[in-house]
Amino acid sequence: MDNVLTLIANPRSRNLHADHAVLARRALETVGATVGDVDWLANAIACDLPFFNLEPKAAATLAAIALGPIDIDVVAQAALGRRKKLLVADMESTIIENEMLDELADEIGARDKIAAITARAMNGELDFEDALRERVALLSGLDAVALERAMAKIRVMPGARALVQTMRSNGAYCALVSGGFTYYTQHIRDRIGFDMDQANTLEVENGKITGIVTDPILGRNAKRQALMRLCRERGIDTTDAIAVGDGANDLAMLATAGVGVAFHAKPFVAKQARTIIDNGDLTALLYVQGYRQSDFRA
Repeated sequence: MDNVLTLIANPRSRNLHADHAVLARRALETVGATVGDVDWLANAIACDLPFFNLEPKAAATLAAIALGPIDIDVVAQAALGRRKKLLVADMESTIIENEMLDELADEIGARDKIAAITARAMNGELDFEDALRERVALLSGLDAVALERAMAKIRVMPGARALVQTMRSNGAYCALVSGGFTYYTQHIRDRIGFDMDQANTLEVENGKITGIVTDPILGRNAKRQALMRLCRERGIDTTDAIAVGDGANDLAMLATAGVGVAFHAKPFVAKQARTIIDNGDLTALLYVQGYRQSDFRA
């Protein structure tokens, strides 16, 4: 079969059943698609339906309509080249649950103010670089030990370690590329097992945060450039890459990768992304690539 439709549930809910696969199959067959046998990647969590005679985008739309308002993600794509050789991931609200500037804002009693700016920037309402400078400036004079206190609050996103370790064990290169700070990306790189990290540098002098981010700022275009550079260095095409993020500054990177995943993303981002994961955890990116649960490494 030329294409494959993947249905993915959250591993905690395990609410994907054979009836859902039947509904998706009927939706595709109604418009003339030929659909193969269901292949379960993980019982009650993820399955594949191979098909042809229908464009992937149309297949995903029809299946989603047929399934109705249930917490199941639907992804359709070409079957060839499905397993990727490069992962480029955003960090905050993607690989970790936190937004680290919001955590630092707690130290100065300004979490609501900074979190509101963060939300608007991630939803594309504000220029990313200007919003970053504005938020960091509010931290001027804060004792640098606050960085460590904020780090203690980090919560790793479910499925992050399995995603990275499984892809690396199968020969893929995994990069953490963040609009956040190297202080945290270096920690998460080692904690999760990424091959490399790239982020912004928060200036610290005499034990104090100065309120300045060192230029150049890694923003929307820089993330896309990082993905393209990594593809060149590894001698692969951008179609061999999978990228994941949640904010407006991830859009260019998501559009450039062979598979660009908007993960629990802001509405502005989800509307523009080709692949959306709203319900599953980060292991959904493994199912999208055709990995079985038995293939996972942690």
